[in-house]
Amino acid sequence: MQNMINWFEIPAVNFDRAVKFYSTILGVEITSHEFMGTQMGFLPSDGENVSGAIVKGDDYTPAKDGLKVYLNGGKDLTKVLDRVEGAGGIILVPKTKISDEMGYFAMFKDSESNMMALHSMN
Repeated sequence: MQNMINWFEIPAVNFDRAVKFYSTILGVEITSHEFMGTQMGFLPSDGENVSGAIVKGDDYTPAKDGLKVYLNGGKDLTKVLDRVEGAGGIILVPKTKISDEMGYFAMFKDSESNMMALHSMN
């Protein structure tokens, strides 16, 4: 087993707004599909590593409490974090050093009020 996590889903109230938010901050194209009555916006994946989707459906409610997903901030999470507020999010914890060995993290509230995080080594 390479990863303890193999998939995650980010709940959305306004699907289009959430897709635009994550496309903007991550600088990626998100492909949308409907699956069994649930709207899904798939984050890019190489097919071998963990990925996830933005989802809107009856069983999905955004939350600021509970699990936290740390998205890959690339080489330096500052680039992603700098786009959060302009895309409709709120920075909750600025870029913060964990340690030389573990890198940096930041936390933000997304356009749907989910509390999310970023991680990078620089």
